[in-house]
Amino acid sequence: MTKIKDIINGKLLGKHIIQGWVRSVRKKKKFSFVVVNDGSCQDNLQIVLDLGIPGYEEVSSSLIGASVKIVGDIVESQGKGQSLEMIGLECELLGFCDESYPLQKKATSLEFIRENAHLRARTNLFGAVFRIRNELAKATHDFFYNSGFYYINTPIITAIDAEGAGEMFNVSTLDPSNMPKDAKGNPDYSKDYFGKSTSLTVSGQLNAECMAMGLGKVYTFGPTFRSEKSFTSRHLSEFWMVEPEAAFMDLDDVAELGANYIQYLIKRSLNNCKKELDFLSSREEIDDDLVGRLESVLNNQFKKITYTEAVEILSHCDQKFEFPVQWGAELQTEHERFLTEVHFKSPVIVTDYPKSCKAFYMKQNTDGKTVRAMDILVPGVGEIIGGSQREESLSKLKSRMAELNMGEDQLQWYLDLRKYGSVVHSGFGLGFERAVMYITGMKNIRDVIPFPRATGSADF
Repeated sequence: MTKIKDIINGKLLGKHIIQGWVRSVRKKKKFSFVVVNDGSCQDNLQIVLDLGIPGYEEVSSSLIGASVKIVGDIVESQGKGQSLEMIGLECELLGFCDESYPLQKKATSLEFIRENAHLRARTNLFGAVFRIRNELAKATHDFFYNSGFYYINTPIITAIDAEGAGEMFNVSTLDPSNMPKDAKGNPDYSKDYFGKSTSLTVSGQLNAECMAMGLGKVYTFGPTFRSEKSFTSRHLSEFWMVEPEAAFMDLDDVAELGANYIQYLIKRSLNNCKKELDFLSSREEIDDDLVGRLESVLNNQFKKITYTEAVEILSHCDQKFEFPVQWGAELQTEHERFLTEVHFKSPVIVTDYPKSCKAFYMKQNTDGKTVRAMDILVPGVGEIIGGSQREESLSKLKSRMAELNMGEDQLQWYLDLRKYGSVVHSGFGLGFERAVMYITGMKNIRDVIPFPRATGSADF
């Protein structure tokens, strides 16, 4: 069997066998045109079938969505719209398609396709999105491997809340209708499978730090979960995170790593997914300057400013914001986009955020008010990476945990890292789906993961 991708890219003439799904059929008196896609690329292949070849009646009478196998000669096309076509020698209907098949040639809304997520990989739009997603996943492994990082796997089931937000899915084998209780009337998780309360992880970071303290540079790329009830186009309950952790790297080092990683992802997509990006740019749902926006980030230096400088810029600009700008509050997407799209017209790295709005593990600055945190912002989206230098001092980490009324028992192993050869170390997290959204230009995060899990939605 030959993939259509190989035929098109390699201009492979001569006899080949293809298999795929019918995109359209035009039946004439003595011949038929059948257009087939096999999922390997954005291109379809037009096949000319002459009346009388083996399997002609079944294939020429098939409906959109049917699966077929065709043996034929690849020749240079005499018609418009394609450079190559196949002259069929024999054909076979592999699987019929019922007339109720919902993905016809007429335009369908994204919401309708989302409701038929089990079929959407067959559309041109989602075929492009998921091929780009595949390329970005491969690029992620290549980038970190070539940068000297070791790929590790961190637990999906955990007993700690790495982010401290409390938005976690509980994991339990206890019967909720007959829950054992302790002396205070609270659920007695000592009777549960793991002997304690456990949840699905929101981050692999803390575990990755352990591995970095022995391997030097590591990264994890896996599923994470958050039970935040959000209906926005930017939130999922189950999503994939890329989280590198590196010993002997400070905030400036990891910020540079993050910028290089984003540019590497963009370069790979521009080089290896040109047809997909060109197709996406032609869609009305997507900005027509998608490729130009990506090239701008690829070819521009990342401007670096502090959070305090960002607030100063935002406070003295003429732009009207929905959310007020004040020192001590998180920057909102509208603020981030103003910085990247209007003020600097380039990607921006914002550092040294107030410690009051950041996690306990971030290194504290000498001013007592800020921490060595950083966000990487890009035009069109805002934040795409968030990271920090981790606090390597045992006393400072314990003091910060005490400020937040965090018990030390569950995190004793994490504190041990500061007792046994602590070093400067840093890391960041990139939500993979948000990166796919950015590079494909899709507006809803549910459209860049095959089977989205979000508030009120766990179909398929």
